[in-house]
Amino acid sequence: MESPQSLFAHGDEDLQVMKAGAMLRKVKSRSWKKQRHFRLQEDGQTIWYKSRWAGTGHSTFSVADVDVVREGHQSEILLSIADEFPADLCFTLVFRGRRSNLDLVAESPSEAQVWIRGIRKLIQNTESMNDKERLDQWIWDWFQKADKNKDGRMNFKEVRTLLKMMNVGMNEEYALRLFTMADKSESGCLENEEFVQFYKMLTEREDVWRVFQDYSRDGQILTLAELEDFLKQEQQEGERSLVHAQELIDRYEPSENAKKHGAMSIDGFQMYLVSQESAILDPQLLALHQDMSQPLSHYFICSSHNTYLMDDQLRGQSSQEAYIQALKRGCRCVEVDCWDGPNGEPVVYHGHTFTSKILFRDVITTLAEYAFKVSEFPVILSLENHCSMEQQRVMAQLLDTILGDTLLRAPLDTLVPQELPSPQDLKGKVLLKAKKIGGLEESEMLTDEVTDEVSDEEEADPKSPSAENLSAEDLHLNDKKSKFSRELSDLVVYCKSVHFHSFEYSRLHSKCYEMSSFSESKARKLAKETGAEFVRHNSRQLSRVYPSGMRTDSSNYNPQELWNVGCQIVALNFQTAGLEMDLNDGLFSQNGCCGYVLKPDFMRNDDSFDPERPQDRNGYTSLRLSIQVISGQQLPKVNQKEGSIVDPLVRVEIYGVFQDLAKQETSYIDNNGFNPLWNETLNFIVHVPELALVRFVVEDYDKASRNDFMGQFTVPFTCIQPGYRHIHLLSKDGTAIPLSSLFVNIKISELTTEV
Repeated sequence: MESPQSLFAHGDEDLQVMKAGAMLRKVKSRSWKKQRHFRLQEDGQTIWYKSRWAGTGHSTFSVADVDVVREGHQSEILLSIADEFPADLCFTLVFRGRRSNLDLVAESPSEAQVWIRGIRKLIQNTESMNDKERLDQWIWDWFQKADKNKDGRMNFKEVRTLLKMMNVGMNEEYALRLFTMADKSESGCLENEEFVQFYKMLTEREDVWRVFQDYSRDGQILTLAELEDFLKQEQQEGERSLVHAQELIDRYEPSENAKKHGAMSIDGFQMYLVSQESAILDPQLLALHQDMSQPLSHYFICSSHNTYLMDDQLRGQSSQEAYIQALKRGCRCVEVDCWDGPNGEPVVYHGHTFTSKILFRDVITTLAEYAFKVSEFPVILSLENHCSMEQQRVMAQLLDTILGDTLLRAPLDTLVPQELPSPQDLKGKVLLKAKKIGGLEESEMLTDEVTDEVSDEEEADPKSPSAENLSAEDLHLNDKKSKFSRELSDLVVYCKSVHFHSFEYSRLHSKCYEMSSFSESKARKLAKETGAEFVRHNSRQLSRVYPSGMRTDSSNYNPQELWNVGCQIVALNFQTAGLEMDLNDGLFSQNGCCGYVLKPDFMRNDDSFDPERPQDRNGYTSLRLSIQVISGQQLPKVNQKEGSIVDPLVRVEIYGVFQDLAKQETSYIDNNGFNPLWNETLNFIVHVPELALVRFVVEDYDKASRNDFMGQFTVPFTCIQPGYRHIHLLSKDGTAIPLSSLFVNIKISELTTEV
């Protein structure tokens, strides 16, 4: 038995060279450059490497975890050694999620090309695999792990080890029965196809079989009419059910005979149910589908705080890589903290801390290259400006020359706007957010400089690390007020930073292109005390919210509270995984992951929506959400010890307005992470579905200590497909966990009585 990747590798010259192995330098810094022996394993999927001094110790990674291969000096580390190693020897492996890059140097340009071409081919082959090939690869991977003596066969002892590795706590007698049934040759070992048969028996889905039986008259196939009935009754597909039933048979039914008779077998039915088409998140809403021609203030905008940081706020590394990662995740508002640097070059870092420094020039160069690779809609560059007049002029020049035509320099149509332009109008543009001398109406009559307060964040949050760590000299300088250059000011068009006085003041005096920044505590206070006014304010003007300066560990606040009052730019520390980033990723997973999500209509017009009193709004209807948690499939191990098996439970969490906050969980299942069966129903009432997010969390129950996180998936309520659905779980890092899912049945209905 061979995996799809190993079969692919056989016929490729580059991959055969990679299997033979090579000495490559692994580079971590200018002073840490060590040789390691790298080799592609026989599975065509795993790359193995070790130091010649490490004895039996070694490291591995899967090609499936590599996002892209960059050629040449395409990382800060490789750029730092450019004088020592030419570009044609260097390449960088960029991993999915938050894992650090791997920078490598080959012995010769031809060797570098072998590895660059080879890994790119493997990535492309992995991404082009169909569902069956992915499953075959997964089965083969398990076979390899369990075949301890590498004889290409598995005895019963190895099978028992495999079951524990796969998170299965199975009765030994039952396991032996399955083993004996699969051992057709009666050799006492499973070979190739016998192991595939064993795996199929192990993964038979009784839960899917029951659903199939409910609609199949003969228990063997679903006729076209029966499949149509299933789609109409369970999947709530209505009039399109008949056409869709035929499409599903054509797409998923493996039996040509069944296809010919317009029918679907249990195999085809299961393939449909585990496909992305039948996932909980409606694929039509996953694509770009929203109206993108409304004013910018009518959208939630995916936003990052202190984007340059890879770690904490006091000693963390500043890096261009952090901007690349944020932009690749659909971020549309990035932050730059600028300070005077040596040789007249502004630098970016978290001022008055021990975070490392990078050049402003390099940040803008990175922005120019990556701003529009994932989304074509505008990027807002939030500038925290601490520079002298001289270096501000350098910043303006760098913005102008590096960004070129992508930098917006003047209002569209040269008109002073009455409302903000739309994402559609601003496609491919970078908008500078900063202080501005005067307004758009009076820009011709102004002097070359202006005196103003300190930066947005220090002004609003006196507890910030910057404020806390200021020396007496720094405080004296701040007392003198800061000056802003005309050159930099002229580049600010639709995102002029202004001090927030009150909602009444803004309503009477503020322009649509003026925006304020709020610390999380100030924004939360306004949301609680004057939520309806905050919503109305945000229908016309942009608001930015950022984490408290006390969050020196780069932790995050809950963004939902601020989305509830229509704040568009709710900035989070993208480098920190957890609930808050799960919510952010969940909200922005819709609409093509373009970084813009249209707010509900009651937050875009003059209707008085108060998130504290949702029942007062026009057209208010609450919904009942019923989730039957049926089963789990191939849940990940938490403890990698061979004998360890998880005790999984599922918790469903609702995030939205205060009245919608809720959590419920299933019981836990003893010793089964492979195919646990719950069949438990959780019920919720949702008052504002347009703002609600539903988070599914799987944990390993531990009665003695805190449960361990296993996987999660967060979906906007309005994007949920009702019916029998699979939820494909994500790791803490936000990356997919192969074949790991929950099987649920979801029903959504209007409440018919007051609750």
